[in-house]
Parts: sequence; C-alpha cells; structure tokens
Amino acid sequence: MTQEVQLVLADVDGTLVTRDKILTPRAIRAVHALRDRGIRFAITSGRPPRGMAMLIEPLAIDLPIAGFNGGVLVHPDWSVIDTKRLTHEQSETVLKIIRDHGADPWVYTSQDWFVNDKEAPHVAREEWTVKFSPRIDDVSRHLDDVIKITGVSDDVDLMKRLERDLQEALGKTASAACSQPYYVDVTNHDANKGGVVTTLEALLDIPASAMVTMGDQPNDMLMFARSGMSIAMGQANDTVKQAATHVSASCEEEGFATGLERYVLGDVKP
Repeated sequence: MTQEVQLVLADVDGTLVTRDKILTPRAIRAVHALRDRGIRFAITSGRPPRGMAMLIEPLAIDLPIAGFNGGVLVHPDWSVIDTKRLTHEQSETVLKIIRDHGADPWVYTSQDWFVNDKEAPHVAREEWTVKFSPRIDDVSRHLDDVIKITGVSDDVDLMKRLERDLQEALGKTASAACSQPYYVDVTNHDANKGGVVTTLEALLDIPASAMVTMGDQPNDMLMFARSGMSIAMGQANDTVKQAATHVSASCEEEGFATGLERYVLGDVKP
C-alpha cells in the first residue's frame, strides 16, 4: 500500500462466506475489528442486492452494496443509487451464444430472477443462497430490463469456452466473466467490479489507492487492478492469484479473516 487503508471491498461467495455460504464468527470479528481501526467495509457480488440482505445486520454494513457485479448499487435500506442495464439487442445476442454452447441461461431484471426450468442445475442451490425464488418462464420474454444474464453449466471446459466466446462477441460493449466455475455473468460494460472501485472512490471520497480488495474469481481481477492492495483466496486459480498483491488461505480455512488479520490489521492468528 502506498497509503493508509481506508476501505476494504470484498467479494461475497468464495471470499466472505464459505462454500456452504456460511459467514463465520471469525469473519464477523475481523470486519468489526476493521471498524475499530477506522477502516470502512463494503461488499460486491454477482448476487442481486437482496441476495445479500442476510449480511447487513451481522456485519453492520452501512455503505453502498454493489449487486450484479456493480449492475445495481443500493443503500443498505435498498434505495437505489444507480442501475446499469444490458440493451435488448445485447441480451438477445448473449442468450443465443449461451444456448448455442448448451448452457442454461438465467435472466435477472431489476426486480426479478427468471429461469426456464426450476429443476435445472444450480437453481435450487442459488435459491437457497439468495433466499428468494426465481420466476419460471421463457427467459427470452424478459429482455427489456436486464441487469445480468448468467450462463450455467457444470462442464468447466465448456464454461471457459463460453466466457471466451462471449467476450469475443461482445467486445467492449459488455462485460462477461466467470463468477464461479459453473457461472458466466454478463453485465453492462460499466457494471464490473473494477467499476465498483471507481464508483465507491467518487461516492465516498476515498482514493482507490487506499482500498483493499478481496476475491477469488476472474471477475475479481478488475477490482484487484484498481485498488492499492488485493488479496486472493487460497482456492483461486493461478491467474487470479498472480493478479493479487497477496494470497490468503482458502475460504474453507478462514481465508477472509486471515487475509484481513495478516495484511490489513497486522494481527497474525492461528
């Protein structure tokens, strides 16, 4: 860091919480320890904002929450600060590419989550994670208020090809990146985690050089690049790790709390 840390910005799944979506007592203590040092804390995720509601109280979150990788920014009382959408044409292109690859498309609007089949892979898991249910319908009928489209498949190689082909097709007009090995998220070009750093910099008057970012997936690398320090989780792939300033333990081994204790708070604990 070139200056004193003023803000920590953390990814949620695979970073702040474990694979089982558990927010551990040690993680909670680490966030409160930040505030005791005068360091502010914010979260960003591919989840919709209301899919992070369960984190607000235990972490005493009082800063803007960046859902959909920055596609929607809300206050903790859910009042909307900013929304960045995909166009209808972009959405049609994305749906075609996802289907051509044999993946399952999910569509998120500013109000709802649409899936074609509630029994499709990861739908039940996502519903349990975000604590609200999808609407079941032909997703292609809901392309006029799209914040995010997610392609879903358990075929890891297919997902890598899908991510690459979406990026090639969309160019600089939209953002496409894996948020999990089985998810590729497509959002507005300016709706990415690097953009979240820039937005918080302006809203909070905190320079990016005084921010620490934490994550575990390729879509976290954009915020790594813009912040003064970055911490990758131990289960991240080598590319993500190489993009970070430091590497912590995995999310299953208290990597979030360990990263804060070691690199931000200066406390090394067993």
